[in-house]
Amino acid sequence: MKAKFTFLGTGASMGVPMIGCKCEVCLSKDPHNKRFRPSGLLRINDKNLLIDMGPDLRDQILREDFDRVDGVLLTHTHFDHIAGLDEIRVFNILQKQKIPCLLSKESLEDLKLRYHYLFMEKKNNGSRSAELDFILLPNDFGSYNFLNLPLSYVSYMQGTMKVTGYKIGSFAYISDIKSYSASIFDHLKGTEILAISALKREPSPVHIGLQEAVAFSEKIGAKKTWITHIAHELDHEKSNQSLPSHIQLAHDGLSFEFNYEC
Repeated sequence: MKAKFTFLGTGASMGVPMIGCKCEVCLSKDPHNKRFRPSGLLRINDKNLLIDMGPDLRDQILREDFDRVDGVLLTHTHFDHIAGLDEIRVFNILQKQKIPCLLSKESLEDLKLRYHYLFMEKKNNGSRSAELDFILLPNDFGSYNFLNLPLSYVSYMQGTMKVTGYKIGSFAYISDIKSYSASIFDHLKGTEILAISALKREPSPVHIGLQEAVAFSEKIGAKKTWITHIAHELDHEKSNQSLPSHIQLAHDGLSFEFNYEC
């Protein structure tokens, strides 16, 4: 199958440039240092799958110029990954159906608190909210056939928040990772291209640092690794010069093809 991934956003929770900041990266003219909040677009044959729905989703959709979403893979429910959820409404209108959304039980329970109106009985009062068909992952690790597309998933923690990572063919998307079990590497075997988050050079209380991401990549044996969820502490060009050639910072709009076989 033809499979392609595009980074819709590669920034941290406050984006880059960060409001009110006058640091070198925030003032940079390099377009690679302009980062929307993190999300991605998977194109597999005739299907478009979103990974997360952050607050910049509308601008990301318009930039990449796509008018169909067949499904959503949700990693977790922090603001920077779900605040664009209501942008899904336009696809409900265009496609005249609910959009399937794959997620963990914990993520669904949190959405019921944050977006309670999605779960209320619909009234014909002229207003409309996003309509998602929530599909629960059965375990912390495993595989699932989503829209007739087999994929694998793993679980890990970011502080007290459970996060889901996805492996689709030879590509794995692991964002907002901090603590994890050693078994995660068994489930990510065969990953050739890895997208993994690293907020800045040093680790933070809820994010691994750049060198930890490098070590994670090396343990998996990925042929190519793209760093995402990047804060304003990391300049694109300077950081990439300090990294191995097969491990580099991603940037918004970056696309690549990968192997996917059912």
